[in-house]
Amino acid sequence: MTMPSIDQSADLAARRAALAAAEPGLRVRDQAARLGVSEGELVASGIGGNVILLDAEPGDLIRAVESLGPVMALTRNEHAVHEIVGTYGNVSLGAHAGLVINKPIDLRLFLNRWFASLVVEEARGDTTLSSLQFFDRHGVAMHKIYLRPESDRAAWAALIEAKRAAVQAPPAFEPAPEADGIPAEAPAGFDAGSFLSDWEHLADTHDFLPMLKRHGVSRPAALKLAEGRFTRRLSQEAFRAALEAAARDQVKIMIFVPNPGCIQISGGTIQRVEPRGPWINILDPGFNLHVREDHIAAAWQVDKPTVDGTVTAVELYDEAGELFLIMVGVRETGVPELPEWRALVHALPGVTG
Repeated sequence: MTMPSIDQSADLAARRAALAAAEPGLRVRDQAARLGVSEGELVASGIGGNVILLDAEPGDLIRAVESLGPVMALTRNEHAVHEIVGTYGNVSLGAHAGLVINKPIDLRLFLNRWFASLVVEEARGDTTLSSLQFFDRHGVAMHKIYLRPESDRAAWAALIEAKRAAVQAPPAFEPAPEADGIPAEAPAGFDAGSFLSDWEHLADTHDFLPMLKRHGVSRPAALKLAEGRFTRRLSQEAFRAALEAAARDQVKIMIFVPNPGCIQISGGTIQRVEPRGPWINILDPGFNLHVREDHIAAAWQVDKPTVDGTVTAVELYDEAGELFLIMVGVRETGVPELPEWRALVHALPGVTG
């Protein structure tokens, strides 16, 4: 695929500037949607101005971020945004996947999905917002890292100098293919008895996805099959109720926000839960979460047996059947889940009828 021309990129940058002037405060993701391009394309239109293309393996950049000190890690999908402040470290990377576990930073990385690495310098009043942004081949943001006032600016400058691409031109993003639909029902002739028996004999939560693949069943279909035994439909309001109860009772929770290239995880107590328009938010020092409540098409309580006892989760799904957030109680391997978390989930409003 050919690279975007300089004229095309300049035209897109001009259209973005006009949109920003007409609708100040519109976020880049929403700007991209209005202009009919991917977020990556729109950000990359700033190359040669406030955006720099880097030439480095994503894993090398993740390792280099440790030198920056405290930063803000951001991972999002279409419906949830997870932001946490910490220092990168304890990086373990394989050929296609990796881990960053340096609490509170806790990431699962699927680097085979990462395609373009861009440095973005955005003027915000009298300050500059500096970030490292990673996109997949289709221009979808996989992960972003923002500098904080306490970040090491000298290390930031050195990173850019060392990894700056020799040719500063927009990456050749590709149009996203049509998404395959997620089956809402099990396939014809599906052996539900065998499947539920395997579910009953799970030993670890990490065995759940392999079990689904082994039986050839989608996650939404599996939840329906297990309803009344291992799963329970929750109301759309249940997620907000869970956050409010966790904050009120200081129940330690973990929240997972996934996209195809990254899963970002937080763990601990939360303090401030606040609705703003269609969003329900956690607004704590060092940790923010933003979830579009109106995008919750289905919420489920999901129970998974393990050798340490049942692990209880609240899972959120969108209209297409995509899982976009998981919440569980804080739990260490070898230790049963918190009884106060289980009681909280069991008290959540369900769907009747």
